[in-house]
Amino acid sequence: MPTAYQPPLAPIAGSLWLSALVAVLPLASIFVTLGLLRWKAHWAGLTALAIAVIVAIAGFQMPTSLAILAAGEGAAYGLMPIMWIVFSAIVLYQVTVVSGRFEDLRAAFHLVSDDPRVQAIIIAFCFGALLEALAGFGAPVAITGVMLIAVGFSPLRAAAVALLANTAPVAFGAIGIPIITAGHLTGIDYNSVGAYVGHQTPLLAFVVPLMLVFLVDGRRGVRQTWPVALVVGVVFAVTQWLSATYISVELTDVIASLTALASAVVVLRFWRPAGREEAHEELRAARQRELAAVGAGGGAGAEAGETAIGADDVAYTSASEMDERARALTPGRVVMALLPYLLVIVVFAASKLVGPVKELLGATDLALPWPGLDGNVLTPSGEVSTSTVYPFAWLSSPGSLLMICSIVVAIVYRVTARQWAHEVADTAVKLRFAFVTVASVLGLAYVMNLSGQTITIGTWIAGAGAAFAFLSPVLGWLGTAVTGSDTSANALFATLQQTVGHQANIDPTLLVAANSSGGVVGKMISPQNLTIAAVAVGLVGRESDIFRKVLPWSVALLVIMCALVGLQSTVLAPMLP
Repeated sequence: MPTAYQPPLAPIAGSLWLSALVAVLPLASIFVTLGLLRWKAHWAGLTALAIAVIVAIAGFQMPTSLAILAAGEGAAYGLMPIMWIVFSAIVLYQVTVVSGRFEDLRAAFHLVSDDPRVQAIIIAFCFGALLEALAGFGAPVAITGVMLIAVGFSPLRAAAVALLANTAPVAFGAIGIPIITAGHLTGIDYNSVGAYVGHQTPLLAFVVPLMLVFLVDGRRGVRQTWPVALVVGVVFAVTQWLSATYISVELTDVIASLTALASAVVVLRFWRPAGREEAHEELRAARQRELAAVGAGGGAGAEAGETAIGADDVAYTSASEMDERARALTPGRVVMALLPYLLVIVVFAASKLVGPVKELLGATDLALPWPGLDGNVLTPSGEVSTSTVYPFAWLSSPGSLLMICSIVVAIVYRVTARQWAHEVADTAVKLRFAFVTVASVLGLAYVMNLSGQTITIGTWIAGAGAAFAFLSPVLGWLGTAVTGSDTSANALFATLQQTVGHQANIDPTLLVAANSSGGVVGKMISPQNLTIAAVAVGLVGRESDIFRKVLPWSVALLVIMCALVGLQSTVLAPMLP
């Protein structure tokens, strides 16, 4: 029997920094091809995957067969559960469109607030946080992206808003899975890790609503809507802190999102921002500018013959037309319009919080050892890698639950089986390049992880010693940027963060928490999530445009988090639980 492969930490001339420099080439290629060369995401992903395989084989001495098998397992994970979630979310959306009920949903949001800047906060931040709390992965970006398109946002702006909003809730997403994973791997009580994170991410929650209105309407938007943005940010931040510290890590985002949404409704009962018409005019102008740019060849266009999803399905509606539709709504129509999303909340809450349902679904999960890979790859410490077992959650996956919701909604909306099947097939065709992108990016992540490239980069950064506290969030940021998942970033680096904490005499729990907190601001630049956003708003093939739009925000929030964690390791230590 051949000897199992154990990743070397410094395979290039015995030098850690030189090995890290080589290991970072696949990541650098993504930033270059997407950010500078403006390639389509699937070509950028495939190129980065090829580079990662070459580096694994030639630089890290990984057997060719294992490198290919690692890429295959990663690609499979990218398709199921990741793209399965996105696919199902889009099918659910398409059912609402073909039924005609989505127009009522647009009018219903118009009733809460007819100001697009406030709608960005309510839909992308509050409702998106609730979806993140229950489902996680790409569901919040996919669903809120199409909802923003529905209320009149231009595709590029809708994508950027959905991605930027999906930050503060991420660490506690999917009923706290990222935090629980970090605690499990390090042996630190996950409630302690969650409490520390609850003293970091609320700062993001405080500023993100203000950033959203700036993204929608610039300085004028901040000047005119800061009261509601500030209230929502403060309420979310405070309740996230209280919940994570004193109530429940699992329910943190559920509590924070619902209280923030309630606070927005209360504020809007007594106060309305000025500048609504100007904001609508800016959105209309933005849509026209984007259409003109595409028509003139600006940006990376879609592949020949490719059909977009979000933008083509929802036409722009003027504010006056929306006023008329909103006045015509009855309570029954509002409930029916909200039905898909209320059903999603109920189904996901039951699957995560109701013991018998959770156990029943969990019993259907399968753990499949990847043929040829399982047992043949070790971790750098010499233990058998658990990443070679493919988790096949065919029923409990958020994607499966969303697909079930789509069937129930189709029945209630009286959408025929033939219409539903047509939407399923049509969505599969529209998502074909997204499937390639996400499969290649997850293949890249698995190759980098199993060959040791990721841990080499992390170990080199960890050599900063006491100054590492300021750099600690960068590891989480990189991990999430590569994998698209804060949970995966914690799986990669949580133990490393803990080890460095002991060596550098820094609170290990602080660094483990910082890994998760840094990861939340890296999610918006992950190729996986860029593709999800592009699919949702109808910009398939223009992921590079979205990347360039959100990268400055990601870096700015990362700098804030690095400064906070660095100060928490020194002068702000008393603020920690």
